[in-house]
Amino acid sequence: MVATGKLFILSAPSGAGKTTILKKVMAKIGGLVFSVSHTTRSPRSAEENGVDYHFVSTDEFEDMRAQDLFLEWAEVHGNFYGTSRLAVLNQLTMGQDVILDIDVQGAGIIRKNDSIAAVSIFVAPPSIAELERRLRGRGTDSSETINLRLQNAVKEMESASGYDYLVINDELEQAAATLQAVIIAERSRGHRLPTGEPIMLVTDR
Repeated sequence: MVATGKLFILSAPSGAGKTTILKKVMAKIGGLVFSVSHTTRSPRSAEENGVDYHFVSTDEFEDMRAQDLFLEWAEVHGNFYGTSRLAVLNQLTMGQDVILDIDVQGAGIIRKNDSIAAVSIFVAPPSIAELERRLRGRGTDSSETINLRLQNAVKEMESASGYDYLVINDELEQAAATLQAVIIAERSRGHRLPTGEPIMLVTDR
């Protein structure tokens, strides 16, 4: 029988570095899949459709929402984001651990959903000042957009206490190691190896 996988929710203010941290962890841990969300925002220069996000039109998104195809959805920075219900449940049933990269609104919806259990992790910058430095250093957003993201970051960080785990991204390698430790600990709690495979205790002498 295939063991059911575990659902991990990862949230962070824009620019906190969760995507970079997650890529480092996924390169080291097997049996962990990234749930590709749907979004109505335009792709950034290095993003690929179907890899980073499923980029859809507002009409397509609203049609999916009307059909109740999303496990959660939210409007963030003027764009819509949603997680496919069927895709996540299929991956969990196959015994894979699934990571959702979603905002605090979506995380709150899933945490209130009694039909699915999730481990929630919040990634925070060491300070708002450092977050502003990182956002401006990216050179991809206008000052108006950055100011909006900073205002939202303050509100999002107020929600951090509701998460199971808090990871501070002050030093990238340490933050990645902490996230990796959380995933391995949760697997161990579920009587699984760090690789995600079930632990079969040998009792024969």
